[in-house]
Amino acid sequence: MSKKIAKVGLFVALAMIFSYIEAIIPWDFGIPGVKLGVANIVVVVALYQLNIPETAGISFVRIFLMGLLFGNVMSLAYSFSGGALSLIGMIVCKRLKLSVIGVSIVGAVLHNVGQLSTAAFILQSTAITYYFPVLLVSGLVTGFLIGILSYRVNKSLDKFSQNNNDR
Repeated sequence: MSKKIAKVGLFVALAMIFSYIEAIIPWDFGIPGVKLGVANIVVVVALYQLNIPETAGISFVRIFLMGLLFGNVMSLAYSFSGGALSLIGMIVCKRLKLSVIGVSIVGAVLHNVGQLSTAAFILQSTAITYYFPVLLVSGLVTGFLIGILSYRVNKSLDKFSQNNNDR
């Protein structure tokens, strides 16, 4: 049990570090609101290394803590809605046996859909949906990149775990 708690704590810490790095490094893609989503590597990897409640806990604890430390109520609302929809979609896609890259792409796109839906609700306007094609393309690209990295990390962790079990 303590090993599992330590592993979850490590995943939360890594996700927070990646979020913080992404927040302080000005990644300017020239498109407002578009970011790489490096912390999602941790969530995608956790989805394959841990169980669903632990993965959900990692995702939501990171969102909550980063919101408290560096955000506000609005950023929490956007992050929670994007994170929840993304996680649900990734869980479904993993169960449907999509590749890690496919799961990551679906997660990235749904994260953008969740945030856009929240913005439309808060603004009481669907006019903001004009931005969806831009977010769709950015989600496809960033989801693909994060998926490749997540696949490689999972492969390394599986190999490491197998080597430790052989001893």
